[in-house]
Amino acid sequence: MGGFTRILHSGKPDDLMDEMPTFVVDPLPRGMDKGYVVLNRPWAFVQWLEKATIEEDYVLMAEPDHIFVHPLPNLAHGSYPSAFHFTYIRPSAHEKLIRRFYPEEKGPLTNIDPIGNSPVIILKSQLEKIAPTWMNVSLMMKNDPETDKTFGWILEMYGYAVASALHGVQHTLHREFMIQVTLIKMINEATENLPEWEATR
Repeated sequence: MGGFTRILHSGKPDDLMDEMPTFVVDPLPRGMDKGYVVLNRPWAFVQWLEKATIEEDYVLMAEPDHIFVHPLPNLAHGSYPSAFHFTYIRPSAHEKLIRRFYPEEKGPLTNIDPIGNSPVIILKSQLEKIAPTWMNVSLMMKNDPETDKTFGWILEMYGYAVASALHGVQHTLHREFMIQVTLIKMINEATENLPEWEATR
């Protein structure tokens, strides 16, 4: 790894600038996110990729609450980026909505990976192509009332998945890429009142 960079989309420096290398970008124009602040994420990447000097060939996209428990190898292979398989990203379950942004002539819905943008390891050159589309698709989804209501807080994740498919980019899925603590908590809560033999079988 070449190092970590925090992409800050507040448009101005904050009091953590000395803690970690930070690249400040502008937020979306007021009101454009319609209260969904996550829409600033693809816009932030568009600005960062256009303005920053990035020496590395690959980019790891991660979120502030990701904790490294092991050294992370480059799981990407050439033009095949690596991503975590999110079981709640199911394009085929929302065919009517997805086809508004990924028309039939582009191919089957199986071309859309069940992923979000994080965690993802991807070639910088691929991300440079995907990022503007990711931003535009996410904005279009947010402006479509039915899609917005259906996808809710994971709308931008669908935006990244669809944008990648529009550019013909298929990700290699790695379940071991990330451990979802919330899922572990749900499993623990669901089994805590079971008999010991049943909870440990």
